[in-house]
Amino acid sequence: MLLQSLREEVLQANLELVRRGLVLYTFGNVSGISREDQLVVIKPSGVPYEEMEPEHMVVTGLDGKIVEGKLKPSSDLPTHLALYRAYAAIGGIAHTHSEYATAWAQARQPIPCFGTTHADYFHGPVPVTFVMNDDEIASDYEMNTGQAIVRAFEHADHASVPAVLVANHGPFTWGPDPATAAHNAVVLETIAKTAFLTIAINQDASAISRELHDKHYLRKHGSNAYYGQDKAKG
Repeated sequence: MLLQSLREEVLQANLELVRRGLVLYTFGNVSGISREDQLVVIKPSGVPYEEMEPEHMVVTGLDGKIVEGKLKPSSDLPTHLALYRAYAAIGGIAHTHSEYATAWAQARQPIPCFGTTHADYFHGPVPVTFVMNDDEIASDYEMNTGQAIVRAFEHADHASVPAVLVANHGPFTWGPDPATAAHNAVVLETIAKTAFLTIAINQDASAISRELHDKHYLRKHGSNAYYGQDKAKG
C-alpha cells in the first residue's frame, strides 16, 4: 500500500475534525501531500468517518488522477490540488463547514483580529475570497475555488495566515502537515466564534493594535520565537 504513514496521518487529521465537533456526517475533508513522491492522500467522498480506515484514503497525482484506491476521492480534491501546486510549503489542507467560520464565509466578511488568541495563530485578519462568477461555478467549480483562494492571497501571506473563508461556502486551513492543518481548523473556529461574540457585545469593537498583534504572533513563530520548550534540548 502506497504512503502508509501519510494515509494514517490523513485519517487521524480527519478524525480530529470529528473529535472537535467541526464536521457533521460526511462533511469536510483533510488531505496531505508527499512532496518527494508528488502524490496526494485525501479522504474518500461521502464515506462516514466512523467507517474509515487508512486503506480507504485515496492516493492521487497532482493532476488529480487516482494512483491507488478503490473509492472516489473527496469532491474538493481539485481545490486542494490548486493550493498544493501554488504553495510548495503546504503539506496538509483541511476543509470544514464549522458553524462560526462558515457564518463569516456566508456573510462574505473577513475575520478581524480582536485579540491575542487570533494573533497567536494568524498574523492578520482571516481573508474572504471574492464571489465566483457564474462561469467559474459552471465549469471546473472546485478548481476555480482553489484559484479564488490563491487570488485572496495576492496581498496577504498564506504562510502567516494559514486560513481562508471561501465566500458563501466555508473555511479552508493548511499547514506543513495534515495534523497542523486540522489544528488550524480548530483554532479558526474558536476565533470565528469569539470574533462574533465580540461584535455582539460591542459592535464598535476595534482590532488589536499592531504592536500587540506582532508580539503575540512573533513570540510563537519565526526565528526569534520563544514560546514553548526548546525541542533541541529535549
